Amino acid sequence: MQSSELSQSKERSAYILAIATLTFALIAISFAPIFIRLSETELGANATIFNRMFIFLLVFGFGRFLARGQQEEDEAETTTQDITTSQWWLLGGVGVISIISLVLWAISLQYTTVAKCMLLNNLTPIFTSLGSWLLFGKKFDRRFLIGMAIALTGALALGFEDLKGGEGLLIGDILAILSAVFLGTYFLMVEQLRSNFDATTILLWRCGVGSAMLVPLVFFTEGQFFPTTKIAIIAVLGLGILCEGFGQRLIAACMDQLSCSFVSLFLLLEPIVSALLAWAIFTEALGFTTWLGFAVVLTGIYLAQSSSAAVQEA
Repeated sequence: MQSSELSQSKERSAYILAIATLTFALIAISFAPIFIRLSETELGANATIFNRMFIFLLVFGFGRFLARGQQEEDEAETTTQDITTSQWWLLGGVGVISIISLVLWAISLQYTTVAKCMLLNNLTPIFTSLGSWLLFGKKFDRRFLIGMAIALTGALALGFEDLKGGEGLLIGDILAILSAVFLGTYFLMVEQLRSNFDATTILLWRCGVGSAMLVPLVFFTEGQFFPTTKIAIIAVLGLGILCEGFGQRLIAACMDQLSCSFVSLFLLLEPIVSALLAWAIFTEALGFTTWLGFAVVLTGIYLAQSSSAAVQEA
């Protein structure tokens, strides 16, 4: 009995730590719109994404290289066992899928509004949960589904509030939805990879492959790769170290405890937290609907987190 209680206590502690990690990751990635705005005072959108990934690759790749000597023998025994060819292909694929999602998002903005893109991107938890159910037989109980419905209602209501007429072409809407599909696919891939690879390894592959894919895109569409002004340099460093290095890496790290469906649902808070940060930093107006949407999304997430579907299955 004591052993069972101790095991449950450890599981509960690990779960609480994972939620805390995800919360910190959410705050880190919520700075991204602010840094992107500052970066794009000099760089184009593709060059901004390139710098975000390339800086992570340099900083955390160098850190991994320094630590490699001490861990080499242990890793030889633990990380090369039971890793299949499909796992290695999956590891390389995370960069491809994430870049496709980002590029589709960027292209969609040429045909429709930012508000519409944000609205359609909020559908990501549906695609992630659908993929988990169809591909891996993940079960979702009523509590999780109701929580997801409440959180989505709050997020989508905020999106509709910002539409103000809903101008834009159908092609833009389709591309924004495809971006959400690929983002959901990325979360599914990271969830599968966490059984064999640590979060830093996954993000190094994501940023390595992503940076390589963006080089010709930046070269032919924008020309300038790196910033020269102080404000843009600080912005891309923030994107690479804070948003990618702490935000995305910690999101991947907590997927050994939390399901990708719950993680994608939790990240519905990102645009709301970004709005709160913009309010605090740029004194942008923040209406009653934003606070109400925050409360509704938070209620749905709270309900979903108490479901067994929010945690990783053993």
